[in-house]
Amino acid sequence: MDKMKPSLFRHIGDSSQRSVSERHAASPDSEESDADLLDAYSRAVVRVVETVSPAVVSVVVGTNSPGWRGEQVGAGSGVAVSPEGYILTNNHVVQGAGRIEVRTADGTTLPARLVGADPATDLAVLRADAGDLAYASFGDSGALAVGQLAIAIGNPLGFDSTVSTGVLSALGRAFRSRDGRLIEKIIQHTAPLNPGNSGGPLVDSRGRVIGINTAIIPMAQGICFAVPSNTASWVLPQLVADGRVRRGYLGISGQSQPLPQHLVAALGLSANQAVEVVSVNRASPAGRAGIRPGDLIVAINDTPVVCVDDLHRFLAAWPIAEPATLAVVRNRRRIMLAIIPAEAVACPASG
Repeated sequence: MDKMKPSLFRHIGDSSQRSVSERHAASPDSEESDADLLDAYSRAVVRVVETVSPAVVSVVVGTNSPGWRGEQVGAGSGVAVSPEGYILTNNHVVQGAGRIEVRTADGTTLPARLVGADPATDLAVLRADAGDLAYASFGDSGALAVGQLAIAIGNPLGFDSTVSTGVLSALGRAFRSRDGRLIEKIIQHTAPLNPGNSGGPLVDSRGRVIGINTAIIPMAQGICFAVPSNTASWVLPQLVADGRVRRGYLGISGQSQPLPQHLVAALGLSANQAVEVVSVNRASPAGRAGIRPGDLIVAINDTPVVCVDDLHRFLAAWPIAEPATLAVVRNRRRIMLAIIPAEAVACPASG
């Protein structure tokens, strides 16, 4: 290996004709240009931190027992999204909390209560006992581009108002929430996160919240995830109004099942996979619609269904109590069943 290095260096030198120091000597303004670029980057980060950090809070979770300050059971981050004291954080930060406090950037500690939570997106809304909180604004996560600057602000490992920077490394990721539902359009980024960053904002170079940091991959470097701001802005008003996100459910458990090619061709199906109904709650919308174990759901309102996530995706957007039509294969025949989704009380993982 050592013998190869000189020839490699010579090759690079020969192709460029001049060394790095020679090029700098020939272009004395290059160092100033590099400094200007660095200053522009630094100025952008500083400007964002000055704008957003007053809206970022530390979330401290304790028990209901007396003297709970000595019995802290969890901590995370959050971001105020309105001057009335509404704070967005992760559901897993406050799940099961007896008491909640938030600490603002200036060190003020405020009691807070849980307004609502949505385990399906790992988001929750708190309300702090404050009259006029600094707050941040949402950006459009649908307009993001891989490679753009990402800035995370939060409370990692108890260190308040910590800032880290990186870039958006991928868009449109998906992973399972703790209740089994698929969270889609997840943002992957390289701004370093640690325990305690959960619930804190991911912001762009203009200081707009583009995501809520939610997860990392242990033992990996630079692989961090955030729930997109468009999802958060959809969930937020529902949690404030109702304390929950209203989603429809059918009342079945099911699993993906491949379809024989001859059946796909004979029935003119658009996919070679469907959801096989494993069980049906007789008192549910599915039970009332006549769905049976063994039925193969191939579509709902002409939207192909190849996995349970397709049903979840449809039901999340479809109005509750609005009739829909299921296309089902039963005994090698395609039949249509009318169904009226009801509101899911506890977001069943099967649909």
